[in-house]
Amino acid sequence: MHYESPWITDSEFVRASKLLYISHFLSTWNSRLFEFGSYLFLAKIFPDTLLPSSIYALSRAGSAAVMSPWLGQFVDNGNRLNVVRVSIVGQRFAVAASCALLSATAYFSFLRNNRTSVGITLSALSALAVVEKLSSVLNTIAIERDWVVRVSCGNERWLQRLNSQMRRIDLFCKLVGPLAISLIDTASSQSAIISTGALSAVSVAVEYFAIARVYATVPELRVPQAHVTSGINNASVVPNTTFKWILFLCKNAMGYFRHPVFLPSFALSLLYLTVLSFSGQMVTYLLALGMSSGIIGVLRGVAAIFELSATCMAPKVMNYVGPIRAGIWFINWQIFCVSIACLFFWIDQNATVVAMGTVLAVIASRVGLWGFDLSVQIIVQEEVEADLRGTFSSQEFAFQNIFEMLSFLSTIIFAQPSQFKIPATISAGAVASAGVLYATFVRMRRGHLVHLSSCMERNHSKKQGIWSRVSQDEEAEGMDVPAT
Repeated sequence: MHYESPWITDSEFVRASKLLYISHFLSTWNSRLFEFGSYLFLAKIFPDTLLPSSIYALSRAGSAAVMSPWLGQFVDNGNRLNVVRVSIVGQRFAVAASCALLSATAYFSFLRNNRTSVGITLSALSALAVVEKLSSVLNTIAIERDWVVRVSCGNERWLQRLNSQMRRIDLFCKLVGPLAISLIDTASSQSAIISTGALSAVSVAVEYFAIARVYATVPELRVPQAHVTSGINNASVVPNTTFKWILFLCKNAMGYFRHPVFLPSFALSLLYLTVLSFSGQMVTYLLALGMSSGIIGVLRGVAAIFELSATCMAPKVMNYVGPIRAGIWFINWQIFCVSIACLFFWIDQNATVVAMGTVLAVIASRVGLWGFDLSVQIIVQEEVEADLRGTFSSQEFAFQNIFEMLSFLSTIIFAQPSQFKIPATISAGAVASAGVLYATFVRMRRGHLVHLSSCMERNHSKKQGIWSRVSQDEEAEGMDVPAT
C-alpha cells in the first residue's frame, strides 16, 4: 500500500531509512565488537579472576545510571543532528583510545604485573569506558526513541518496519561481531585489539555524514522541539550544585514513576539485572571452565540467531494479539527458560553438563527477551508524549544501568567461578519480578491476564486454519471488564 506523509513521500522514507540503517549498522557493529572484545581482552590480560572485568563494567554502568537523566535533557533540548554527532565522535574516540591502551597492556608485561600499574591502567580503561557508555546511551536514546519516531511521520506501518529492522541490525551485529572478533582473538589477541580500534576510527566519517543526510531528508527532524510542563523535568539547564542535582534526579524519577507506562518500562529495565546472557561475566565464567573463545563466539552467534527470530516473530504476534498481550507471552517464555538455566547450577553434575545445560537454556530465553523488548518499545513509543521521549527514555536507561551495575556488583562479591550460581539465582529472581510487574500492568489495562476467547478466534475452515487478527476494539476490551 502506497502511503504519502505530510512530511515526506514514500520514496523519501525509503531513502532516509536506508541511510539511517547504514549509520546504525556502523554504530552498532563497532559497539558490539568492542563490548564483547573488551571483556575478552581483559579476561586474557587478567586471567583467573572476575574482578578486573567486573570493576570495568561497574564503572560503565554506574556512570550511565547517574548521567542518563541529563542525557535525556540533552536529547529533548538539543539540536537533533548535533546530539547524534556528539554521540558518534564520543563512541569512536573512546573505543580507539581503549584499544590502544589494551594493546600496550597486553604487550608490556609491567603494566599488568605491577599493582600500581594495574591500578592506573584499569582506572584509565574505566574512564574511557565511561565515555563510550555515555555516548552509546546518548546515541540509543536519540536514534531509537526520537529519530525513528520522527522518520516514520506518524505512519504505524513505517514505525514497525523501522523498529524491526533496527533491531535486526543490532542482533546481526551481535551474531557476527563477537564471532569475528573471537576468531581473530583465537589466532592473535594483539591483532584482535588493533583491528577493533582501527575499524572504529575509520568508520566515524561514514556515520557522521550518513546521519546528516537523514537529517536533511526528513523535515520533521529539523522542527524545534516544543516543551510542556509535566511531572518529568524538561529544563535545559543542568543543575550546578549537588542539592539541585539530587532534586533534579528526584523530580524526573517521580515523573517517570507516575507515567501510565512506567510498569512495562521498569519491567524491561529489571531484566538488565542478569548474568545469564553472553556478556562479560558469563563469558569470563565459561572461559574459566575451559571453553575456548572461538566456541563462546559460536554459542553467542547461535543465541543471536534465536534473537533474530524474535524480531520476525514479535511483529506477527503483535499484529494478531496486540503488543500488550504479546509482551505477557514473551516474558513468560523467558521466565521458563531462565528458571531451567538456573536449575542446572544447583544439580550435582560435572562442569561440562552444567555449562552446556545453562548455555542452551540461556539461548532459548533470548526469544522471550527480545520479543518482550519489542513489545514494550512499541508501547512506550506510542504512549509517551513526543516532547518527553528523551527524558522518559533516559530514566528507563538509568534504571537499566542501575540494575546492570547490581549484576556486576554480584560478581564482584561472588568473584570465584565456583560461586557463579549465586548471581545466576539472583538473575532468575529479577526476571520473575519483571514478569510480576508486567502482569500487574496487563491486569490494570485489561482487567484480566488470560482471556483466550477474545484474544483470538480459531477459524475452523479447512482452507483457513489460522488465527484471525484481533481488532482494535478487542485490544481495548478489558479496560471496563472487572478483574477475574
